[in-house]
Amino acid sequence: VMDKPLRSGQRVYAKGSDLVVLALVNHGAEVIADGSVHVYAPLRGKAIAGARGDTSARIYAHSLEAELLSIAGIYRTTENPLPAEVAGKPAQVLLDGEKLLMQPLSL
Repeated sequence: VMDKPLRSGQRVYAKGSDLVVLALVNHGAEVIADGSVHVYAPLRGKAIAGARGDTSARIYAHSLEAELLSIAGIYRTTENPLPAEVAGKPAQVLLDGEKLLMQPLSL
């Protein structure tokens, strides 16, 4: 569990478990977990879930604004803008075969 904002250049890795972040993840910061990544604040940096190949891992964000999303090696960058229904909103990201799916969450 991280409860302090992550600045550009900072990296947090949760080996063998999920990672819970209770503060802002700024552009240039990285949150990485072998399991799922939960960010209960704006996610503006990079989120990597399933770092060791767990295809059931997910990314949850209170405000999805990420510059990179990755699950089990399948990734998406800001070159492809986030869909309007999840951009800047609560959302989850999951893997469906070889594609990342983004779904809005209602809080």
